[in-house]
Amino acid sequence: MASQAKIEPTIVSKTQHYLKVKKPLLERQRRARMNKCLDTLKTLVAEFQGDDAILRLDKAEMLEAALVFMRKQVVQQQAPVSPLPMNSFRNGYMNAVSEISRVMACSSTMSVDIGKTVMTHLGVEFQRMLQSDQHKETQLESSMRPASPASSGYQSDVEESEAAASPKTDSMWRPW
Repeated sequence: MASQAKIEPTIVSKTQHYLKVKKPLLERQRRARMNKCLDTLKTLVAEFQGDDAILRLDKAEMLEAALVFMRKQVVQQQAPVSPLPMNSFRNGYMNAVSEISRVMACSSTMSVDIGKTVMTHLGVEFQRMLQSDQHKETQLESSMRPASPASSGYQSDVEESEAAASPKTDSMWRPW
């Protein structure tokens, strides 16, 4: 008998099958999901902003625009709630300081040095509270600012631009 050449099927391991077939397929599916979500996000932001210009942006620009939009929304939602209580607290604080000052002035047993120390302390705390509020506002504004394409990305660039934008005031608060 003539010898017949056996053709053996090549056996592909599971790892080889995964690397050749499954992995590229899974990657394409993952990218398709990401693109679908990006398109949905792009459409939603365009609807909420009322601006179709976002539909023409590339993916990275669209994501940046979406972040800026969401940060603005967060600020707008907090705006009616946040400033009113703080202003109310400041007004209450000032009323309390006035009342303390009035009571100390009417009290014949109150030492002038103690009164001066108390009023100085209250003034210092009020200034600290105002500076803290200004610092928080500055941080919120800087977090909403998109990174400049010309910026090097170093923290010192951000600090220099903020220093130029907000001049320091050294006014002393006095309750009387």
